[in-house]
Amino acid sequence: MSDADELAGPADAGPLNLRPETVDPHSLTLLEVNARYMRKETFDRLVGNVRRDGALTSTPLVWNDTAGGRMVVLSGNHRIMAAREAGLTAVNVIVVDQPLSRARQVALQLSHNAIEGEDDPATLKQLYEELDDVDWRAYSGLDDKQLDLLAQVDLEGLSEANLDFAAIQLAFLPHELDAARASFDEARKLVQADGRWLARYADYESTLDALATAHSAHNVGNVATALGLILAVFERHLGELRDGVWFDPETAEPIGSANRLVPIETVVETRTMPADAAAVLARAVNKLVASGEVPADQRWRALELLAADYLAG
Repeated sequence: MSDADELAGPADAGPLNLRPETVDPHSLTLLEVNARYMRKETFDRLVGNVRRDGALTSTPLVWNDTAGGRMVVLSGNHRIMAAREAGLTAVNVIVVDQPLSRARQVALQLSHNAIEGEDDPATLKQLYEELDDVDWRAYSGLDDKQLDLLAQVDLEGLSEANLDFAAIQLAFLPHELDAARASFDEARKLVQADGRWLARYADYESTLDALATAHSAHNVGNVATALGLILAVFERHLGELRDGVWFDPETAEPIGSANRLVPIETVVETRTMPADAAAVLARAVNKLVASGEVPADQRWRALELLAADYLAG
């Protein structure tokens, strides 16, 4: 490429041919890959605002793709979705009425994300890397901080599926951290999963409802504190993980295979015990192991043996 070409920029970098138009939001084509996502509560507020206003108060940018016979929403996808949800049959848009290269479509998309929302960094990186021209990358408006974050994004496990997801970051006070970490570790053991979990959208909704209830009941505003309250309630009801799952409360017999491994805390309904009581139990277990009555690699059998002796009278 010559110096003159570099100064000239991309071939289709000229002024846009724009015109206003009123269209049915259902007739528009939404982006298949959109780096901007919006939390449910934010989207619900947007739908409420649109329903109240009876119109969109900011104008989406739409491309007239004559070759494909469609009108593509380059900017304002969530506003169009909100308009549909609010029951609008006509919205005002700005139409780009000229052929656009894929690079310019992406550059417009990245530079026009003005509505409140957040960027999924994995998808943002995927789109940004499509821009192989320096001018279009500059046009996208991403700053040094955002570009540094993109450099740290690992697309493995995300790029192969365009999943609709939200990232949640939790912060705990030092005295809450150990308990929260223990709860998450136990949950991970139960599902035998790694640090990335995939849940149904309905489960995400119920989690938000539980957090909202904890917020309201205890008048707290911090999400981590609300989650800590939920975990505390969970800890108090560990025994309910037993009934009907592996233990029949009516017959007091196991359900399913007798050799199935189950969490001990669902039996004693606690994860912890006072140190003096734990010391007594530890001495008893050590004595049973030393005598050969309990295998060293199955120390839990000491509890079974002690309980059986007690039940025998």
